[in-house]
Amino acid sequence: MVNEDLKNSKADWTEKIREGVQKALRKLAEESAAKGESLVVKIDGEIKEVPAKELLATLP
Repeated sequence: MVNEDLKNSKADWTEKIREGVQKALRKLAEESAAKGESLVVKIDGEIKEVPAKELLATLP
């Protein structure tokens, strides 16, 4: 039982971290798009510079 609680706790913590990172990346894209900037991303193993407005359109 304790092991199961620990697994659930770790899963909750992992999910919170993932959500926080996702929010931070969205905020970065929004702020960059507002300034007309581009971001450097890795797409299919290739590093590319993408306008933040384009990248923002693909984010969930």
